Amino acid sequence: MEQNLHKQLCGLTVYRNLLSCKPLETLKKLLEEIESNPLNGASTWLIDLYANVFYALAEEGYDSMADCISNHIRYDESPFANAAARKHISKVMEQAARHDLAILDSVAALSCAQLKEQIAHIVPEQSREAVFALPEWECGGSFPYDDMVKFYEANGSGWFARYKAFVWQDGGLHPVPCPDFLHSEEMWGYQRQRNQVIENTRALMTGKSAVNNVLLYGASGTGKSATVKSMLGMEEFEGLRLIEVQKEDLTEIPQLVRKLDGRPQKFIIFIDDLSFDKADKTFSSLKTILEGGLEPRPANVAVYCTSNRRHLVQQNFSDRNGDEIDANETIQDKTSLAERFGIRILFSELNKMQFIQMAEELAAAKGVLLDHELVKAEAVKWDVRHPSRSPRSANQFVADLLARF
Repeated sequence: MEQNLHKQLCGLTVYRNLLSCKPLETLKKLLEEIESNPLNGASTWLIDLYANVFYALAEEGYDSMADCISNHIRYDESPFANAAARKHISKVMEQAARHDLAILDSVAALSCAQLKEQIAHIVPEQSREAVFALPEWECGGSFPYDDMVKFYEANGSGWFARYKAFVWQDGGLHPVPCPDFLHSEEMWGYQRQRNQVIENTRALMTGKSAVNNVLLYGASGTGKSATVKSMLGMEEFEGLRLIEVQKEDLTEIPQLVRKLDGRPQKFIIFIDDLSFDKADKTFSSLKTILEGGLEPRPANVAVYCTSNRRHLVQQNFSDRNGDEIDANETIQDKTSLAERFGIRILFSELNKMQFIQMAEELAAAKGVLLDHELVKAEAVKWDVRHPSRSPRSANQFVADLLARF
C-alpha cells in the first residue's frame, strides 16, 4: 500500500469537495488510523472503519472506489469543474487539478487485500481471521486530466451535467430527477404555436444572440405549460436545461442568471401561470430581468412565461377613469411588461367543431373501442356540460369514456 496516502488526501485542493463524500471521508479516517497505529496494537477499531467504508460505498450504490470517485468528480460542483465547463482554466488551476487527480488515481488503485494485510498486523491476533474474512470492493481505475476536461466542456459541471430540470426555491437550485412532461407526439392541436416555441428554442441551442423571450398566453388547458416542458423530450435539445421559478421568487432571478452565465448548456427560465395585480412588487423586477437592466441577459438563457392574461397584469376600468392626470401612462406601464417578450403566442380556445374532432381523434388514439357515431354523440354531450374546449377537456372526456364503456 502506498505510504502516506492519508496525508496526500489531506492535500486535495480543487477537488477538496470529495472529502465530504462518505466513502472517501471514511477511507481517509481508516488510512489515518493505519498510518498512526503501532504494529500489534490492541484496538479492533480498524475493522469497524473498514466495514464502514464498504457500507458507505454500498449505500451509494457502488462496487468500487473508482466508480464512486468518478461519479463525484463528474457530478459534484468543484472549482476546477466549473472553470473547465466555462473553458477558463488557468495554469495554476491545471496544475492543481493534475495534482489532485494523481492522488485520486492512487486511492482508486488501493488494494483491499493490502488494506486488510495492514489491518491484520495492527489488531490483536485473535481478530485477524475476522479481518481476512471482510469482503472487498473492486480496485483499479484512473481519471485522466484530458478526459475530465473534455467531459466538463461537453456536459458542464455539477447538477447541470446530470439533471435536465430544476426548481429554484429558497435561493437555491433543486434538481428534478424525473421531470413530468409530454413528448411532442403525445400532444394534440396547436401545432403552429408549438412550432414557434420550437424554432425559438432551436435558435437558443445554436447560440444565436437574437433569441427572444417567449410569452404563451390564452385559455386554460390549451397546453401552454405542456408546450414549454415538452422541449425536454426533444433529442435535438439534449443540452437544454429547464428551471422553474415561482412568481414570489422573481426578485432572485438575477442571482440565478449569474450562476448560468458561461456554462455550456442552454437554459430556459420557466415561469408558469404568471399574472400580477397592480400592487405586486415583483412586477418591476420581471421587467428589468427581461430587458432594461444594467446586466445583459446571457446568450445561453431565455425566459419563457405562460399566462391566462395577454398583458399579464390585472386591468380595471378605474385605470381609465381614475383620478390620475394621464391615465394612458398607467395603461401603458401595465401593458409594457408583455411587450418585453419578443414572441407572444396566443393559445385560443377551440371552437365546437375543433373540440369534437380532437375528442374523436384522441379517443381513437387511446384505444376507445366504440362506434364512431357514439363517440361523436358523447363528445357533443360533454361539450354541452363542460364550458372548456381544450386539449385538457378532451383528455378528460376520453378518460370518462374509458371508465364508462
